Amino acid sequence: MSTLYERLGGEEAVDAAVDIFYDKVIADERISDYFINLDMVAQATKQKNFLTMVFGGPSNYGGKDMRSGHAHLGLNEEHFDAVVENLAATLQELNVAESDINDVANIANSVKDDVLNR
Repeated sequence: MSTLYERLGGEEAVDAAVDIFYDKVIADERISDYFINLDMVAQATKQKNFLTMVFGGPSNYGGKDMRSGHAHLGLNEEHFDAVVENLAATLQELNVAESDINDVANIANSVKDDVLNR
């Protein structure tokens, strides 16, 4: 059985998805403030490496785990939901199969407590 990474289209698809995703995030008033003065090129690269790893592709992610990477942000349910909604909308825009979008949402929800530091 193929990995989610392969089903999504590999590196090219993850790169495109992350770029579209961050355009949506920066435009989303619920979470855009978290990205002010952030090096978005570095952020996008880190996100591409992270998603590649969790989707079953090559592992080049060297960043923090989800809890320590988000603990200082004071995130709540609304922030988490905004990220998941923007990611799902991005994948729909890229014509990703609904079952694969659900798999991505399940992966996101599996780290929800860590991201929200609870």
